[in-house]
Amino acid sequence: MVDYHAANNQSSSGAVQTYMEQENDWDRDLLLDPAWERQQRKTFTAWCNSHLRKAGTQIDNIEEDFRDGLKLMLLLEVISGERLPKPERGKMRVHKINNVNKALNFIASKGVKLVSIGAEEIVDGNVKMTLGMIWTIILRFAIQDISVEETSAKEGLLLWCQRKTAPYKNVNVQNFHISWKDGLAFNALIHRHRPDLIDYDSLRKDDPVTNLNNAFEVAEKHLDIPKMLDAEDIVNTARPDEKAIMTYVSSFYHAFSGAQKAETAANRICKVLAVNQENEQMMEEYEKLASDLLEWIRRTIPWLENRTQEKTVKDLQAKQEDFRDYRCVHKPPKVQEKCQLEISFNTLQTKLRLSNRPAFMPSEGRMVSDINGAWHTLEGAEKGYEEWILSEIRRLERLEHLAEKFHQKAAIHESWTDGKEAMLTQKDYETSTLAEVKALLKKHEAFESDLAAHQDRVEQIAAIAQELNQLDYYDAANVNARCQKICDQWDILGALTHSRKDSLERTEKQLESIDELYLEYAKRAAPFNNWMEGAMEDLQDMFIVHNIVEIQDLITAHEQFKSTLTEANMEREAIQSIQAEVQKIAQSNGIKLSGSNPYTTITPESIDNKWERAMAMVPQRDNALQEELNKQKSNDTLRATFATQANAVGAYIKDKMEEIGRISIEMNGTLEDQLTNLKEYQTSIMSYMPEINKLEGYHQLIQEALIFDNQYTKYTMEHLRVGWEQLLTTIARTINEVENQILTRDAKGISQEQLYEYRASFNHFDKKRSGQMVSDDFRALLISTGYSLGDTEFARIMSIVDPNGSGAVTFQAFIDFMSTETTDRDTADQVIASFKILAADKNYIMAEELRRELPPDQAEYCIARMAPYTGPDAVPGALDYMSFSTALYGESDL
Repeated sequence: MVDYHAANNQSSSGAVQTYMEQENDWDRDLLLDPAWERQQRKTFTAWCNSHLRKAGTQIDNIEEDFRDGLKLMLLLEVISGERLPKPERGKMRVHKINNVNKALNFIASKGVKLVSIGAEEIVDGNVKMTLGMIWTIILRFAIQDISVEETSAKEGLLLWCQRKTAPYKNVNVQNFHISWKDGLAFNALIHRHRPDLIDYDSLRKDDPVTNLNNAFEVAEKHLDIPKMLDAEDIVNTARPDEKAIMTYVSSFYHAFSGAQKAETAANRICKVLAVNQENEQMMEEYEKLASDLLEWIRRTIPWLENRTQEKTVKDLQAKQEDFRDYRCVHKPPKVQEKCQLEISFNTLQTKLRLSNRPAFMPSEGRMVSDINGAWHTLEGAEKGYEEWILSEIRRLERLEHLAEKFHQKAAIHESWTDGKEAMLTQKDYETSTLAEVKALLKKHEAFESDLAAHQDRVEQIAAIAQELNQLDYYDAANVNARCQKICDQWDILGALTHSRKDSLERTEKQLESIDELYLEYAKRAAPFNNWMEGAMEDLQDMFIVHNIVEIQDLITAHEQFKSTLTEANMEREAIQSIQAEVQKIAQSNGIKLSGSNPYTTITPESIDNKWERAMAMVPQRDNALQEELNKQKSNDTLRATFATQANAVGAYIKDKMEEIGRISIEMNGTLEDQLTNLKEYQTSIMSYMPEINKLEGYHQLIQEALIFDNQYTKYTMEHLRVGWEQLLTTIARTINEVENQILTRDAKGISQEQLYEYRASFNHFDKKRSGQMVSDDFRALLISTGYSLGDTEFARIMSIVDPNGSGAVTFQAFIDFMSTETTDRDTADQVIASFKILAADKNYIMAEELRRELPPDQAEYCIARMAPYTGPDAVPGALDYMSFSTALYGESDL
C-alpha cells in the first residue's frame, strides 16, 4: 500500500491543516453501519454529479465509475479549475492505476495528507477507500475554505449555521447529525436567505419527513442543489451520518455565499461604526471634563487673586485656614482630574490613529496645552496668594505692635502734658517776691530741660504714626488725629514756655536769694526721673522676635540694662542726699521752708516710688524674655523636625523620579508584564503617602507657630508638593504609554518580538536616554531599519511622527509609524465597497436596507448622519453612503 503525503503545505493555514489531518484519519468501522454507508453513497454521488454535470457527464455507481481514474481526474479539474496531467486512455490495470495516482498526487499537492488510501484500492472498487477519498476531496474543496469570524472548515460551517438559524424557533444547531433530523434547520437556512420560497410558520416539528422533503425539493428546484439524501434515511437513523450532512449543508453555504458577502460587509460597517461611536463618546467625555476643570480654575483664580486686606491677624489666619483647606481638600481631586484628562486625550488619539481616523481637535480653548496654561496660571495665583498671606501676617503683626507702642507712648506723653498749659499760663510771678520770682525762673529752666527731654518721645510718636500710615493701618485716622493733637499741644507748650521765660527774665534782675541745693536737686532729679520713666517704658515695651538669635539679643540688652542699675541707684541716693542736706541746713539755721522745692515738682517720694516700680518690673521683664526664649527653642525644635522629614521626602522624590526615568527606558518582558510591574510600582509609590501626610502635619504646626524661615533644610512644602504631584503624574503617563503600546500591538497585530526589536533600536539611538530623539538620530534609526530616505520622504515621515514640529520623536510616535507602515487598515474605499454590497451595487442605499442588514443602533446612527443622495439615478428616500464613508476618515465633512 502506498502513502501519499503533501508536497506543499503553503495553501492552508495551520489550524485548517490540523483539521484536515484529523478528518483524513478515515474511520473504516463507521462504514460497517449500512445506513451510514447508504447515506454517504447517495450524498457523495449527488455531490460529485453536481460538479460533473458541468462537464456533461455523471456517475451512477461511486465505487465503479471512478475505477479507471478518468472521471476522478475530470471531477478534480472541474472543482479546482486547474488542468491535471493528460490521462492514459488504455484499459489495462496499469493505465487505471496511473490515472488514479495522478488524481491522488494532485490532491496531495493541495496540502492534503492521504493516509492508507492507495490507487490500487480505488481501481479494485474498495467502497471504504473510495468513500474516504471523496470525503477528503469534499473537505478540501467544499469545506476547508469556509471561514466565519476567525473560525474555519467544520467549525466555521457550524458557526455559520448557528448564526443563520438563531432567530428560528425549535432550531438549535449543535452538530451535523441529530440537530438536522427534524428538517427544521434545512428549512430555516433556506427561509433566512430566500423567505419567498418557504412558509416556515406552517412547518411542524413532529413531521420531520415532510419538513425534510420540503427543504430538499425547494433546494433542488430553486437553488440548484441536487437532492443528496432521502428524508426516510435521515429520520429512520438514530444518528444520521455526519459527513453526509456536512456535505449537504456545505452546498447550502456555497449557494448562499453571495448573502454571506453581504453579511461580511455589514459586519465591517458595524465594526467601523462601533469604533466611531466609541470615539465620539470619548470626545464628549473629554470636552465635559475639560470644561468642568477650566470652569473650576476660572472660579478659583479670582479667589486666589483677591487681596482684600484684613484688620487683624486673627481675621487673616482665618483666610490662611481656608487656603490650607483648599490645598488639602479641594485641589488634590482636581490634580487627579487633570492627569486623567491628559491620559484620556492620549488614549483617544491613539485609538484614532489605530482606526485610521483624523486626530481629535478639542473645542477652542480646551486643548491639553490650554488646560496646562490655565493650570500654570492657577499655580502662579496660588503661590502669590500664599506669599501675600504670609506677608500680610507679618505686616499686621508689625502694625499691631506699632499701634500698641504708639498708644503707650501717647498715653505717657499725655499724662506728662496734663496741666502743663495751665502751669505755663498762670501769672503767679506778678505778685511774688524776688526770691519767689527767682525760684520760678529756675523752676522754669528745669521745666525747659524736662521739655527738651520729652522732645524725643514726641518725635517717636510722630515717627510711629507715619509708619502706621505707610503700612496702611486700618485705624490710621484715629492714630493721625491723636498724633496731630499731641503735636499741636506740643507747639502750644513750646510757645507758652518761651512766653513765660520772657516774662520771668524781665523780673530776673529783681530776684535774688536762690537755694543752690534746691536748684541742684531739681537739675539732677529731672533727668533721673526722665531716665526712670524711660526705663519703665522700655521694661513695659512690647517685643516680637522670630528666632533664638533675636530673643538672645534682647536678653543681652536687658542684662546690660541691669548692669547699670547699681550706678543708677547711687545717683538716686545722691539726689536724695541733696534733699536731706536742704532739710539739715534749714533746721540748723532755723529756716522755715514754705513748701516743696520751688524749682521742681519731683519729690523724693516720687523718685523712690518710681524706683520701686522700676525694680519690680525688672523680674517681670526677665520672666517675659525667658518665656519667649522657651517659645523660640520650641519653634527651633519644630524647624528641625520638619527639616528632617522634608529632607527625607525630598530625597525620596528625587530618587523615584530618576528611577521611573530609567524604568521607562529599560523596561523588559511583555507589555502586560511591564504594565503589571508599573502598576505595582505605582502602588509602592502610593504607599509612601503617609510620609507626605506626616510632613503636611509638621508644616501645619510650623504655620500655626508663625515660623517663616528654616535654616535646617532647602525644601519648602510647596516645592515638595509639586515634586510629589510630578512623580505621580510621570508614573501615570508611563502606564498610559504602555497601555497605548498594547492597543497598538493588538490592533495592528505586532508581535512581542517586533516590539522588543523596536524598543532596542529606539534605545540604541536615544543617546540621552530621555525617551525621545532629535530628527538626525531618528533618520539614523530609520536607515538602520532598512529605509532608504531622501529629504522629501524623510520630511513626509517627520510630518507623521512629529505633527507639531517640535523637532523630537517619542517612542510611541515611532511605534505608531512602524505599525502603520507594516499593517493593513480599514480605508474609506473599503467601507464604500461594503456599503455597495449592502445596496446591491446601487450608488445609494435605502433606510430599510440599513435596518435589515445592520444592528438597530448602528443602522439609526447611519440614517441620522447620511445626506440625501442627489445623483442622476436618485429615488425618494435614497441616502448617500459614499460621502458618509469618506467623512468617517476625515476626507470631507458630514
